[in-house]
Amino acid sequence: MLWAIMAGMDMPPQLSEQLKHVPISPGVYLWKDADERVLYVGKSKELRKRMRQYFTGHDGREWTASMMCEVASFDYVVTSSEAEALMMEITLIKQLSPPYNVMFRDDKSYPYIALTMDAAYPAIKYTREKKRAGTRYFGPYTDARGARETVDTLRRVIPLCKSTCAEYKRMLRSDFAKPLPRPCFDSQLGYGSGVCSLAITPEEYADHVQNAISLLEGNSAALERKLEAQMQDAATDLNYELAARMRNRLSGLSSIKKRQIVVSDSNANYDVLGFAREETIAAAYVLHVREGTVLYGNDFILDKGLDISFDDLAQGFLGHYYLSAGQIPAEVLCEIEFGDKQQAIEDFLTHRRRETSNNPKAGKVRLSVPKRGTKKKVLDMAQQNANHALLRYKVRTHYDTERLNAALLQLESALSLDSPPLRIESYDISTLRGSHSVGSMVVFANGRADKAAYRRFKIRGEFDQANDVAMMREVLLRRFDSKRMADERFGRTPDLLLIDGGKPQLSAVVAVLDELGIDDIAVVGLAKREEEIWTTWSDSPVILADGSASLHLVKRIRDEAHRFANEYHRKLRSKAMTASILDEVPGIGPKRRKALLKHFGSFKNLRTSSCEDLAKAPGITPEIAKEIYSFIHDL
Repeated sequence: MLWAIMAGMDMPPQLSEQLKHVPISPGVYLWKDADERVLYVGKSKELRKRMRQYFTGHDGREWTASMMCEVASFDYVVTSSEAEALMMEITLIKQLSPPYNVMFRDDKSYPYIALTMDAAYPAIKYTREKKRAGTRYFGPYTDARGARETVDTLRRVIPLCKSTCAEYKRMLRSDFAKPLPRPCFDSQLGYGSGVCSLAITPEEYADHVQNAISLLEGNSAALERKLEAQMQDAATDLNYELAARMRNRLSGLSSIKKRQIVVSDSNANYDVLGFAREETIAAAYVLHVREGTVLYGNDFILDKGLDISFDDLAQGFLGHYYLSAGQIPAEVLCEIEFGDKQQAIEDFLTHRRRETSNNPKAGKVRLSVPKRGTKKKVLDMAQQNANHALLRYKVRTHYDTERLNAALLQLESALSLDSPPLRIESYDISTLRGSHSVGSMVVFANGRADKAAYRRFKIRGEFDQANDVAMMREVLLRRFDSKRMADERFGRTPDLLLIDGGKPQLSAVVAVLDELGIDDIAVVGLAKREEEIWTTWSDSPVILADGSASLHLVKRIRDEAHRFANEYHRKLRSKAMTASILDEVPGIGPKRRKALLKHFGSFKNLRTSSCEDLAKAPGITPEIAKEIYSFIHDL
């Protein structure tokens, strides 16, 4: 209803006048409230047209109407292209943290592995610092322990200085002018490369750095060949100490590869994004595939879920993640097709790839949705890991319990109840032009589905056409008659009845309860069109806030009652259809029909069976099997 009201409202005069001067060109817009706080940052290739949609009702997103009630002013920035607008949008979202944009829920800094490329002898480090010029970053990682272990293992394979080494810091301060009296302990163990004693030239050390970059990017094959060649040459020259060091490095490289999952025999390089969503949160999982091998995966929790569209969620995450990612491959796999947004997103990723690789000629990045083969399997793996990441977060933070408690308290307040509705019953009718009509009763206790308390009602009244009100009356008369009210299997009296429908359906239910002399149960109707809640004490509907825990709960209960009713209705229709078809087969009576269905389990299984399979059913001769087979395949 709120959206309908907003769509019919005139634009505030001051905003209408300002909007006339907004250009029809690419750019970024910022909606602000009366306190000049930025509520939302968006981008468009036609600013004025896009911003006007927020007032005309053509935006289509549920939360937009709520936000526009808070908007008092706006700002905008013109850009030269849509891709540039996308980059600016992501940067502003990160700086301003607008409440209506997608953000990482856990507002923490993520660890990176970094190489200080601006030093004569670059050092490796594990860091959470903001990115600084002259440093090459790899990540982000969400597993801090794994990132630290990667640094330690990599240094066993490729001797590099650690930025935290005291001797390295002294050499750095002196600009590597002269060697120290004694090399560092790591250098003596073979983890260092002799920088502190100047036993290695900058050119030789630069080769180590390039090998480390290749390994961190997942390109290990060339390094493995190089180490094997060096080991063989050292052994040929009888330099067994050097050969042993090369062997140990190969062993370290092998341990890195063992921890990786091979998904393809090819040298494919791509990232894979999987998502899982709940009401107001989501998880994103990123798998990094290099040379056909999964290097590592990262999970992120987002502060938006089913309350925004899937492509908005995915685009928001893509922007946040790749704005800070240390490396970007030529292909990103995702389950979302972005439509007219795709080109701008690919341009943004291409720009970031060229930035992170310091290569202005790096190839374009392509977004793709695999439908089959190895890439589809890896995408499924990412989605499965996203589901697990979301589950872990919910368990860790008690998300479900807190949301349900909030939902029940919100319902108590919004519906003017005496206490939170700990037991909610919902009813629905499913019929096909008055035939095979059924009613469903679902029960939610403490906000959770109590499936043991669900009940189904086969409508006994005869109707020539669908009559939901009359059928609902029958269901409620049977549910609330004195025998069932005393039956422990039906549980205690509900605190709230939730009816699928608006004012007419609500009035019918209240009339039934009055007829039965029941006046201590709160009853509300949930209309589908605008998700309005109709009550007995007001002529105007109650509007629950978009994205609120209470709205999600009542919609879920209503949808569950609808699902349960439809499931029973389809079962009755299928059973009737099967029985009627088999009744027409010559030689099939009630006993053989029952035996057939019991033997095959369903009409679908029966229909796909061969004559030989049909003849194996109890009481079915080969001749009758042929009759059955011919009849059902001629349908």
